[in-house]
Amino acid sequence: MHAIDTGSRERVVAVDPYAPFPVSADPGGWSLTRTVVPTAVGPVVVHHRAGPDPLLMLHGVAGSWSTWTPLLQAAGGVRERGLVLVDLPGWGSSPAPAAPLDIDDAVDVLTEVLDTVGVDTVDVVGHSMGAFVAMHLAVRVPGRVRSVALVSGTTVATAAAARHPWRGVVRLPAFTLLRAGLAVTREAARPVLRGLARVGLLPLLAAPVFTHVLRLDRSVLDAFVDELRPDAFLGAARSAAGYDLDRWRGVACPVTAVAGRDDVFARVSDLDALGALLPQVRTVLLDDCGHFAHVEHPDAVARVLGLA
Repeated sequence: MHAIDTGSRERVVAVDPYAPFPVSADPGGWSLTRTVVPTAVGPVVVHHRAGPDPLLMLHGVAGSWSTWTPLLQAAGGVRERGLVLVDLPGWGSSPAPAAPLDIDDAVDVLTEVLDTVGVDTVDVVGHSMGAFVAMHLAVRVPGRVRSVALVSGTTVATAAAARHPWRGVVRLPAFTLLRAGLAVTREAARPVLRGLARVGLLPLLAAPVFTHVLRLDRSVLDAFVDELRPDAFLGAARSAAGYDLDRWRGVACPVTAVAGRDDVFARVSDLDALGALLPQVRTVLLDDCGHFAHVEHPDAVARVLGLA
């Protein structure tokens, strides 16, 4: 990994292999215990283990707890730490709630989860939508959050595109068109994706999301198909559209934001926009990387976040 100082943000050129690890749904490799936590919105599945300096990991759209396993394989620094990996309501193995959740509901769920597994304060790592939730957790319960790391976070540009879809077609077309398509197809999109996977066309569909889709282990694309939940995606977009990002100005803990140069669900300018909202933020631009930095370049992300 070569780090280059570009002034307001760092630029990282990763020299490690691209996407070197599969996605694994086996919790045994990290001594994780599966617990179903009853919450006000329904049961939530959590994989966790006790240990010092616990790390709370929040997946994004088309993700679950298992999407973090490539980063866990690269992150030797987490071997002795506590871990809390949550399938947010409606994602992974957690059933969808009866009514759509907003971001306050998500934070309420996370505080119930932390209370249940006996964790007080955490360092939070969030991917995509999970990065948005991580920041709001730091807004709502600052005493429980030691630091926040945003990995390929959907933040400023995504919120703007969600509020103004017509402008979003120009500024963030991949997100805006996916949202429009899922609004029409809803849950019917999932069997279509599975059909594309069966005939070998899934890489074509996933190509915008990953910089080198043909280098991915099959498990990554399988997880991408299994974990895409259209209704939950649309609910997350609605929450982003109504959110006041100025609330983040009150976050006092250390924040690190890592973005891929080729990310089609965010813009490189998001890093500068985050710097305006959070003067203490550390921003890192990762070359040769799309929207799944922790899968595409897990070694580089682990080093940037001090988890290697």
